[in-house]
Amino acid sequence: MSDLSHQQGDEHPSFIYGDARRLVGLILLLIVGWFLIRAAAPVLLLFAIVFLLAMVFNPVVVMMERHRIRRGLATGIIVIGVIVLLGLIVLVAGRTLLDQIQELIKRLPGIAAAIQRQIGALAAQHPLLQNALPQAEQVVNTLGSEFGGLAAFLIRSTYNIVGVLFAAFFGFLLFIFVLSNPRPLVAGYLALVPDSQRDCARRALTRMMRQMTAWARGVAINGVITGISTGVLLWLIGVQPAMLFGTLTFLGALVPTVGPVIMALPALFVALSLGVTKFLLALACVLFVQQVESTLLVPFVLGREMRLHPAVILFSTLTMGSIFGIAGAMLSVPTAAFVRILVDEFYLRPRQLNYAALDRDASALVEGADASPKPP
Repeated sequence: MSDLSHQQGDEHPSFIYGDARRLVGLILLLIVGWFLIRAAAPVLLLFAIVFLLAMVFNPVVVMMERHRIRRGLATGIIVIGVIVLLGLIVLVAGRTLLDQIQELIKRLPGIAAAIQRQIGALAAQHPLLQNALPQAEQVVNTLGSEFGGLAAFLIRSTYNIVGVLFAAFFGFLLFIFVLSNPRPLVAGYLALVPDSQRDCARRALTRMMRQMTAWARGVAINGVITGISTGVLLWLIGVQPAMLFGTLTFLGALVPTVGPVIMALPALFVALSLGVTKFLLALACVLFVQQVESTLLVPFVLGREMRLHPAVILFSTLTMGSIFGIAGAMLSVPTAAFVRILVDEFYLRPRQLNYAALDRDASALVEGADASPKPP
């Protein structure tokens, strides 16, 4: 009996030790993987963007294949069409935007001086706000240092223009290769998955491709509405160049919820230089567009198309942005959709959950009722 107890006592510590060893190995693997991801982040983000664009354009290629157009030719037509479209945009709007940017740069000293006067006048009219408001000289010095830092950043960026062009050219070639012949990549993806999980992997990829089409459609609709609305409202209240500010808001729509607000900051600075009334009107316009986007466009365009809660979209945007910067924030919604699909296919679907019962329990908990089953 004592021998049996001694053996059992030996087995228990060895089991605990084995678990701890596997846990430590998993933690070390995650740490190494994290450092590798951070080191290769630019390359991974480039590949992610390329694969995302390939998923977006793949339905168009499939539609052209159904009309007996070979995939390689269909890819060439799409590439030429994108180049022509970008060229037309540059020819039509590029010159105007460049003129407005140059005008805004010339007005920067006057804008800084006007902001200084507005803050001084506001502090004089409301003495209680004098301590809360920053000193006018401090604001001007801060703006000057920021503009100086921006100029230095632009000068430094000119030395990296070759690298940027190389990355764009490489991404362009990668997009052509992936879109023209994606079958080996898909086959490799399916081969890496165990046979028992292959159906889940197939469904996950199918759903992801559909989600990316919905994401592209939602981003386009969201960007056009927010950009035009912001530009028109700023033009109506006399904050110029309104077209430039509307274009910045359109670009900011690539980052849901927070992007358009961040891109509206230059317009608010220009409005402040025109007076407190103009600033308040511009702030009201920006907040109005932001509320329309966050309460209508994001939930109904992105959320409904991709079945993502607005809180999930915002969390993913902030997380990806803090880890990978602006490129990560742009990929936040596809990443959230990708994670949700993986969890759904590989974890939730095999459990065969009763979603109606879960929804009833959730409603009862939200309403403060007792959701626990009652004894007979």
